[in-house]
Amino acid sequence: MENLTDHAPQVLLVVAVLAGACLLLVVVRYARADRGTRVSMRQAVRVRWGWVRLARMAGLTVTDKTPGLLAQITAQKDSPAPAPRVLTPRIKVKPDRFGVIVRARALPQVGLEEYQKAARFLADAWRCTRVSVLPDGPGKVVIRGVRSDPLTTPTEHRPTGRPPEDVTRWELGVDEYAAPVCVSLANVPGVTVAGTPGAGKTSGINKFVCDLAPSAAVQFVGFDGKVSRAEEGDYADLVKRMFAFCGDDLDEANALFKRLVELRRRRSSVIRDVLGVKNMWHVGPSRLWPLTVVLIDEAHTFFRDYKGGDAETKRLAALTAENARLVEDLVKKGRSVGILTILISQKTTGDAIPTFIRDVCPVGLSFAQKTVEAAVAALGDDIRNWPDASPVALQDPAYVGVAVMAMQGRPGFTRIRTPYVSDADAARIAEATSHLTTDPALCLDALLDATGHTNPGDDEGPDGPAISLSKP
Repeated sequence: MENLTDHAPQVLLVVAVLAGACLLLVVVRYARADRGTRVSMRQAVRVRWGWVRLARMAGLTVTDKTPGLLAQITAQKDSPAPAPRVLTPRIKVKPDRFGVIVRARALPQVGLEEYQKAARFLADAWRCTRVSVLPDGPGKVVIRGVRSDPLTTPTEHRPTGRPPEDVTRWELGVDEYAAPVCVSLANVPGVTVAGTPGAGKTSGINKFVCDLAPSAAVQFVGFDGKVSRAEEGDYADLVKRMFAFCGDDLDEANALFKRLVELRRRRSSVIRDVLGVKNMWHVGPSRLWPLTVVLIDEAHTFFRDYKGGDAETKRLAALTAENARLVEDLVKKGRSVGILTILISQKTTGDAIPTFIRDVCPVGLSFAQKTVEAAVAALGDDIRNWPDASPVALQDPAYVGVAVMAMQGRPGFTRIRTPYVSDADAARIAEATSHLTTDPALCLDALLDATGHTNPGDDEGPDGPAISLSKP
């Protein structure tokens, strides 16, 4: 006892130092946080302090009538039975810019379903716009409460210029609970992007290109149906990172589509010999076999159904019909050889993008739309059953940059806030990565030389003659 008394001052000093260090750490984190995170940090304190009482009122506790081990040991023979214990789930609270993330444990009779039923009570008590409850592993749930709506909070993205760890990962933005939304592009043949002018389509594509541009395993080719030259349109800042580009000239576009189909045929004819697989995604894209991304903006320009009996109209109608056939080839046969086609249009109805192309694209995004028919064309008929998530409801200026898509593993549709990428940042990334731009046909030539394979030339491949793309 005397020894304990002698060491008491030292123990108290150590406890005081540790408490002071923890308090200093909290103060520093609070001072360095942005305004929204500071509010969330104060909110997190209220959530922790009020959890026991709130859990009881919301029915998230369970009564255990079995005495604990200590009560059983100390109980007297003639003494009354111990009072039942009220068990409250333990929680861990983490604040962020938009609100709090609460991780809780399940108890007998208090599981995922009970938490989901209590979500609206939790939202009111925590002063949140909305609360979601999702499983977080066996016996655990994660409760996401957002104080401010992420969909109406504009965000900006500044590309780092560093090569991505995974070129197949498309980081779209955040959903209505501020959770990151990512889409895997591996084994995806095509993507459709729809939305009214100014709704955010171009900014979303800018982010996609800027994030992947630092990788030599990705090459881009662009079509823009609303301009004659790249300098006049939305891709003026990105064209340096594209190995080819064309505007609204149908003859030029037709020639470039043919070059891409020839690349697809040539890859198909040599993929087994060169890569040793039938599907490029089994080994992944590389510098000599890059993922080739075909961006077709204002796609309706290249597929328009011309009506008329004069010679020029008939010629244009034949060109657009052939364009549709060529793009169909890219979408339906390009997946396994590493060709991804992204079609962008205000509406993706059948008159803008032929249904035999549109319906093969498994990934579809839609920014704001004016009509339900346009929303159905972009997202499928099931969007009628989810009116709250319909892009028709995104016409308010606050929703510029918000898209809707169906996510695998999630019921219904997900609304996504895509970040804004400035033209200056896009130009910076394109300039810094322009040295990585290479025609995939030249890459294939180099790969054939490196592996000792002969150029297939006029040899018959699985889809007819494979024609070299080395020439412009």
